[in-house]
Amino acid sequence: MANDKYKEKLSPEAYEVCRLGATEYPFSGRYNDHWETGRYLCACCEAPLFESSTKFKSGCGWPSYFRALEGTIKYLPDNSHGMVRTEIKCEQCDSHLGHIFDDGPEPTGRRYCVNSLSLSFEPAPNT
Repeated sequence: MANDKYKEKLSPEAYEVCRLGATEYPFSGRYNDHWETGRYLCACCEAPLFESSTKFKSGCGWPSYFRALEGTIKYLPDNSHGMVRTEIKCEQCDSHLGHIFDDGPEPTGRRYCVNSLSLSFEPAPNT
């Protein structure tokens, strides 16, 4: 999908985050303190990215996960703002999600720090 189509689909704030690499303010996102059972999808292409069972309370101000679904994330070096980090993007549509850090809980020790604006949520079906 061309970027102009994303402008139609996304709010201006979500477009800034997803397509231009901006970051939402900490503790402002709707999924920061969201604990329903289900999975988190890319806001742009709706590809599944994270299971709710991998979400944890990191205290950093953004939704955090210790594992992504296999093959869904692209990892890129990011040396912006005088820092050395790894940016994470949706493998399917190249949407900016956030960054990954090595300070997460076991079993992975990783923290996928994700902007709420780059996500949507699909509740688990009632069984």
